[in-house]
Amino acid sequence: MQVGDPVVAIGAPFDLAGTVTSGIISAKQRPITAGGEKGDGSDVSYVDALQTDAPINPGNSGGPLLDSQARVIGINSAIRSADSGSDLDSGQAGSIGLGFAIPINQGKRVAEELINTGKATHPVIGITLDMDYTGDGARVAAEGSEGGPPVTVGGPGAKAGIKAGDVITRVDGQRVHSGEELIVKTRAHRPGDRLELVLERAGKERTVSLVLGSSGG
Repeated sequence: MQVGDPVVAIGAPFDLAGTVTSGIISAKQRPITAGGEKGDGSDVSYVDALQTDAPINPGNSGGPLLDSQARVIGINSAIRSADSGSDLDSGQAGSIGLGFAIPINQGKRVAEELINTGKATHPVIGITLDMDYTGDGARVAAEGSEGGPPVTVGGPGAKAGIKAGDVITRVDGQRVHSGEELIVKTRAHRPGDRLELVLERAGKERTVSLVLGSSGG
């Protein structure tokens, strides 16, 4: 798919079954978070999403996004509402022309894992990020969750030489501007995939390569 290609969204917005809307792909690889608010304990989804202006409303989530040949290219998942950011079927906000879909390759991977093993995993680097960092890039925290190490001992990040305080700026050549973007770019891959990261340490830039681990172990 390319930006500008026509698409059709199918779903049941506001319980209106079998609704079809049309539009175009308005952006690709759009890093979004949806489904929860920071600090409230609810799950947050991180998606490297397809963006479309095909009207998507609450109730559309889970429906297919199709190309002009009726091939499923995405799973409708979230909208940007005018007053509350990215929502996953929340509230009564309507479409303002900013809808997001999970790319079908990512959806297929999760579906295959659920069918084959009964559970879904996601790829991990094995680091704790400083989500309050306001500079450019994703900074490795000074300490991990519950006071543990910020770089998991024996994990992919540790094996690649990543250290606390490193700022990761690129993933496979793509710029990342925040911790959320790094998570999104990472979760677009499979456990076992190899990633090339560019990081800054003490004012110097270096490139490291690592094989992604799995949240399931």
